Amino acid sequence: MVDTSTAKQLVQAIIDNLEQPVPGRRPVHTIGVGVKGEFVASDVACTYCIAEHFNGKPVRVSVRFSNGLGGVNQHDGWSDVRGMATRFHISGERGSDLIATTLGEFFVRNVDDFFEFSKIAKREKYERRPWWRKVWDLLQLKIPPRNPYPDETKNVDEGALRYANRHRFAQLGIFQVGLIGAPESYARASYHAVHTFWVTAPDGVRRPVRFSWQPVAGVRNTDPKAVPRDRYLFDELRDRLQRWPARFMLMMTIGEEGDALDDPTKPWPGTRIRVVMGTLTLLKVSEDQEADGERISFNPNRLAPGIEVSNDPILEARLGAYEVSREMRGGCPFKWR
Repeated sequence: MVDTSTAKQLVQAIIDNLEQPVPGRRPVHTIGVGVKGEFVASDVACTYCIAEHFNGKPVRVSVRFSNGLGGVNQHDGWSDVRGMATRFHISGERGSDLIATTLGEFFVRNVDDFFEFSKIAKREKYERRPWWRKVWDLLQLKIPPRNPYPDETKNVDEGALRYANRHRFAQLGIFQVGLIGAPESYARASYHAVHTFWVTAPDGVRRPVRFSWQPVAGVRNTDPKAVPRDRYLFDELRDRLQRWPARFMLMMTIGEEGDALDDPTKPWPGTRIRVVMGTLTLLKVSEDQEADGERISFNPNRLAPGIEVSNDPILEARLGAYEVSREMRGGCPFKWR
């Protein structure tokens, strides 16, 4: 486990790069909405993993959808990474968490990479580029930077791109961030838990896997050419769930020899076997957002027996960093047992 001092430095590095930190709230993914739902495993899930929520019985679930940026401004229509943190309320106090985002791969491999990224990818004044510079970019086979949003004064894009130009491993994740767009609904985006986990089957076989949530309604973004809307995602989700439940399929990709098991910046080949592990049904937006969204302390290392962490150093670092963040905002403590 990353020591407490390093975990505090990780959280502080994030806070230092925020335009408007919010005391007592999450430093990033600050804006979020808590939703209640139910998960039912597929018929084959229990043959791959002995974890309790894969035994086929309905499991109560708490989900927090969020925008990636930190601060009090919602910016629903901005191109931004979205989060989906899920708590499976299984027997005992511990539960099991799965934290995923719309980012398919991460952009740093370890803690040292993250500290370097934090120094380079500082927020900078956003200046509108004249048309002739955009043409020049295109002639050089470069994608011109987008114009700033109506109320956007600073951005992190330029610094992140400089980091990507220096580090090939970061390019996939950072380019995805730049092109990710804004979803029409939290229920119409794919969410990926970028880390590798180990699952144990009833016969004792252990397999390296990666999880993702796929929306049954399909993936759909807003029009990137339109003026970004603000503050629509919460109301859209509430209205959607008042009419009909929304569903996600939990997909588990099984790794093979040669796949990166400890590096979240490296994707696995698309030819890998994928198993449908179950269906999540979102039922309603919680009436008590403080209890069912803000005070829940999700942690990707909170896992049911039958699921184990890999040697991914970023996954290891998130345990301590999430706990530091939790202590800063007075969230519910991490329970190992």
